Amino acid sequence: MKKLDYFFQPRSVAVIGASRNPKKVGHVILRNFIEGRFAGKIYPINPNADDMFGLKAYPSVTKVPGGIDLAVVCIPAPVVPKTLDECGRKGVRAVIIISGGFGEIGNIELEEDCRKIIRKYGMRAIGPNCIGIFDPYSEVDTFFLPRYKLERPGEGSIAFISQSGALGSVILDWMAMKNYKISKFVSYGNAIDVDEADLIEYLANDPRTSVICAYFEGVKQGRKFYDIATRVSKKKPIIVLKGGITSEGSSAVSSHTGSLAGEYEIFSAAMKQSGIITADNLEELFDFARLFSTQPRPKGNRVQVITDGGGFGVLATDWIIGNGLRLAQMDRATTRNLKKRYPPHVVIKNPLDLTGDATVERYRIAMEAAAADSNVDMMMVITLFQIPTLTAEITDVVSAIADTCSKPLVVVAAGGRFTEVLKKSIEDFGTPTFSYPEKAAKALAALYEFGR
Repeated sequence: MKKLDYFFQPRSVAVIGASRNPKKVGHVILRNFIEGRFAGKIYPINPNADDMFGLKAYPSVTKVPGGIDLAVVCIPAPVVPKTLDECGRKGVRAVIIISGGFGEIGNIELEEDCRKIIRKYGMRAIGPNCIGIFDPYSEVDTFFLPRYKLERPGEGSIAFISQSGALGSVILDWMAMKNYKISKFVSYGNAIDVDEADLIEYLANDPRTSVICAYFEGVKQGRKFYDIATRVSKKKPIIVLKGGITSEGSSAVSSHTGSLAGEYEIFSAAMKQSGIITADNLEELFDFARLFSTQPRPKGNRVQVITDGGGFGVLATDWIIGNGLRLAQMDRATTRNLKKRYPPHVVIKNPLDLTGDATVERYRIAMEAAAADSNVDMMMVITLFQIPTLTAEITDVVSAIADTCSKPLVVVAAGGRFTEVLKKSIEDFGTPTFSYPEKAAKALAALYEFGR
C-alpha cells in the first residue's frame, strides 16, 4: 500500500486516549469507529481500562498483539512525543495527531520533537491540531464531533481538504444537509509531515475523487505545492478558498495553525498560473464543485438561456456577459422549427422566453433543441415555479435531458418552499441548481475556464 493509503484504508486502528467518559475526545472518536461501518480491527489504548464497549483495551500500542496501520492520538500535547516513539517502535504506519497545543500557541520545540520522531521511524503523520479524516467509503472517522451534532455526507466524488478543522466540520454539516456527496475529507492542521501538496497529489490518483476542494491559510512549501498543483490541475480540477487575504487576516493565521499566510497577490498569481480555480467564498467553492463533479467540459463559451420570466432572462444575460461568456445564437433551422411548435407570443431568441404560461412540454422542446444545436455550448434553464402551468414533472424532463446531453446544463429557480423542494429533486438527479443567475453564470465561467 502507498503510505497515505493507511490513513484512508487501514486494516487496524488504535485510538490512543480512548475513554469511557462521553465528554472526552477519545470517547467520541472510539464510538465513531465502533458505531460506523469500519470493518477493520479497533484497539482502544488507555492504561486505566481493561475493556471499552466490548473491546479489549491496552495500556500502550506496544502491548497490542497485532499490527497497527493507523493510530489516532488524542492525548495532552506534552506526552505526544513519547507516544509517537512507541508507535514508531511498534511499526505503526500512519498517525493522526488530533491534540492541540503545539506551534499554533508557540510550542515550536515540542512540534519539532514530534517531527523528528516521525522521520526517524518513517511514519506518515497528519496534524497536530486537527480533526483528521472522514472517508464515507471506508468509514474512517476521527472527528471528535458526535454524529448527532454533525451529520456526515454520503459517498460521492468531491474531496475536501482543510487547514482548519472547525471550518471543515461546518462545511461537512452543511454538505450533508444539502445532500452533497464526498469522497474524502481531511483536516490537516499544523502539517508537521503530510501537507496540502501531499494530499492533492494523493487525491489526483484516487479513483473515487473527481474534484479537489481546499481551504488554505498558508502553504508550507511553496515550490513543492506549485509543482504538484500544476501537474494535478491538468488531470483534475482543484478549487481553492484562501484564508488570510487581508493583512489582519494574515496576522490571525499564525495564531491559528502556526502558518505564514504570505502575500495574497503572490499566492493568487501562483494559483492561477498553476491552473487552480479560486473561489471568493465557501458557497462559491461548492457551486463550482457541484458543477465540476456532475457536468461535462464545454467545447466553448456560448450559453443558451431558456426562461419563463423575462426579467430573470435579462439578469442572466448581464451576468453571462459580465463573466466573459457569450450568448449562443441557435441555428436558423432550429429557430424555424421552434416557431412552428410554439405559440406566437413565445420569444424565440436568446434568452428564449417561454413566457408566463410555459408548460413542461415547452421546456422539453427548448432543451432538446439547444442540446442538439451545434451553436450552443452550455444551457442555463430558468424555471420560475410560481406560474400555474408549470408542474412538478419538469424535474423528470430536466433529469432525462441532462442524462443524454453532452453539454453542461444548470437550473436557476428562485422562490420559497415549493421551489426548494423541486430544486432538491433536480439536484438529487445530478443537475446543479442555483437560486440566482449570477451564481450560475460564475460557475459556468469557471467550468469553461478550467476546460479551456
